[in-house]
Amino acid sequence: MESGLSFDRFVKKIYLNAPLERIYYCWATEAGITSWFLRSAQYTSKEGHKRDASELVEEGDVYRWQWHNWEGEEKGSILGANGKDNLELTFSNSKISLRLAEKKGVVLLTLEQYDIPTDESSKMNIYNGCSNGWTFWLANLKAYLEHGILLNETSFDLTNDPLAGHVFVNI
Repeated sequence: MESGLSFDRFVKKIYLNAPLERIYYCWATEAGITSWFLRSAQYTSKEGHKRDASELVEEGDVYRWQWHNWEGEEKGSILGANGKDNLELTFSNSKISLRLAEKKGVVLLTLEQYDIPTDESSKMNIYNGCSNGWTFWLANLKAYLEHGILLNETSFDLTNDPLAGHVFVNI
């Protein structure tokens, strides 16, 4: 990534005190990603069969994700998955690269969202919205992995509040 900020990409990093394999599992399986992030997830192989909940995704898979407190869904594809420390996927009309690296007894997770369109709507909804969203969700992952708690809102139904995603910090 070149120096400076631009609206076509952003990077978020966090240190996690958890085994690298567990962190990867939390991103690359239905059971993992629904434990801390999503209400439901479905992964389908390029051959068309639904992956088991604990089966790692592979390059060419497609996904369907649904969140708590949001009626929409995200559909995309897995662009790369090495089964250990690197995962790439399409997401929200852009792409995400997730890299894990062991550093001094912990794991540095680096999430980069890139190829973001730079029209005004994308600047607000993808760059701003996703950048804020990933800040929370990575903190939620840390809370889950290190302390066994979740910070995201599941007790109150916020689906009918059109501004919920912009004003609540934990959905």
